[in-house]
Amino acid sequence: MRTRWFGVLGAGALLAATFTAVSAPSGAASPHVSTILMQAAQSYTPHAPPGATDDYHCTLVNPHVTQNSFIVSSHFFPHSPEVHHAIVFLVPPALAPVAEQANVGGKGWTCFGESALPDSVAVNHISNTPWLSAWAPGHGKDVEPAGTGVPLPAGSLVVMQVHYNLLVGDKPVRVAMQLNTVPGATPLRPISLDLMPAPPDVPCPAGVTGPLCNRAASLANLGQRFGQGQVGFVNALESICGRNPANPPEGDSTSCTWPIGRSGIIVRLGAHMHLLGRTMKIVLNPGTPSAKTLLYVGDYNFHYQRSYNLSTPVAVTPNDTIGVTCSYDPTLAQELPALRNVAPHFVTWGDGSSDEMCLALVMLIPPASVPERTALQQAFSPNQPASI
Repeated sequence: MRTRWFGVLGAGALLAATFTAVSAPSGAASPHVSTILMQAAQSYTPHAPPGATDDYHCTLVNPHVTQNSFIVSSHFFPHSPEVHHAIVFLVPPALAPVAEQANVGGKGWTCFGESALPDSVAVNHISNTPWLSAWAPGHGKDVEPAGTGVPLPAGSLVVMQVHYNLLVGDKPVRVAMQLNTVPGATPLRPISLDLMPAPPDVPCPAGVTGPLCNRAASLANLGQRFGQGQVGFVNALESICGRNPANPPEGDSTSCTWPIGRSGIIVRLGAHMHLLGRTMKIVLNPGTPSAKTLLYVGDYNFHYQRSYNLSTPVAVTPNDTIGVTCSYDPTLAQELPALRNVAPHFVTWGDGSSDEMCLALVMLIPPASVPERTALQQAFSPNQPASI
């Protein structure tokens, strides 16, 4: 066993990374397994923007990956109930200098929205920083489907994004994330992730009133809490899903259909909503004779989220589509302890724990027709765009 300690790039608040190389069980087919443990050298105290109760904080870390590798499992340790979720993003070698420059004083940055990089950088690079791993309540160790791995190119940096829910607490938190990797020469198929959201538009329940029960007022409040970029994202999502952003359909359910746009094999699915979420359905080619339900979560529990490996992987083509449908129970806003002190409001997509999401996570590997060598070259190319 070898142990080395590394610091986050730059000075100031540090993120320590322990690298432990562990020999896998004996056998010719057993790859060499390495463990990278990323833990804050000191606690971070979350703080929300004025009028908000959520904090998204990103920290840049150098895992010192000297060879192309595959992540085969991960384990996040929140160490506190106010951690709503965590995502580890890839910063490919080509973007490492830009990320380092943005990491002023080594303190990381606030990162509301859909990118791990600061706003000044993310606008041109959001598609090039894919997810490496994610955690939500209920997860323990997350093992990738057999025969697959998440590419981690040599020379990459990573960003660890943590969402803190200050409705639960605001004490200092010291999180940790463990990545288990094998060499890139291991015969695994690279797994990639497509994110397919639908825009919630959930009115206040019958008998509940307040100034923020008006959708326009609630959207304005969303922009005050997280910036106008969040409102722009909501409007863009409404348009993508074929709705009028100024007057979308309201109700306790939402749906959207997304093109897959490429060939592949779906091996894993995930469902993410917030505290009002009740059900989610993911359907292949909805509204057609070949429609097939790939996943139905009939009793969604925010505190027990997980990913689902398909017992039979599903091959897809660029002409196929994925439909995602979510339902909500808005009365929970007055019942759940974490939401009782939040003003009644029209619920839209938003980064806050008192906002909502409807997000299908679709994980694919290359089709069987793509040779292994080609798949690996594409997975580890520094200039290869992400599929998100």
